[in-house]
Amino acid sequence: MTLLVLVLRYAAFAVIASLANLGVQRLVLTQGTDGKTFALAVGAGTFVGLFIKYLLDKRWIFYDFGSGARAHSQKFSFYTAMGLITTAIFWGAETVFWLVWQTDIMRELGAVLGLSIGYVVKYNLDRRFVFTDSRLEVTA
Repeated sequence: MTLLVLVLRYAAFAVIASLANLGVQRLVLTQGTDGKTFALAVGAGTFVGLFIKYLLDKRWIFYDFGSGARAHSQKFSFYTAMGLITTAIFWGAETVFWLVWQTDIMRELGAVLGLSIGYVVKYNLDRRFVFTDSRLEVTA
């Protein structure tokens, strides 16, 4: 795969996962705007986005065709562990924007910025620690 295809594909998957994340957050936030509901929205959105991104990355970025509960559970566990670092970036940016402006649009802007930075970091962690048997070959 060329570097351009990799970047475009990875960005498209990040957008898909981000939209799913933010969509779930909006759905949860229809139940209220207190701190508990906000935390639930952020957590639920993050899980949905993470799971969608894992499935897309595994197959279309890293060409990992392993199947079965054992293969998926171990890789998803490592994928999630790598995501803890990048999730802190995402949650931090989203929360700061919410605390400063307290509007949905600014919260979502903070989320998009945090997710963008986090995905760059995550790709590098996943390539090095998660998809170690990957068939990914990037050409210029």
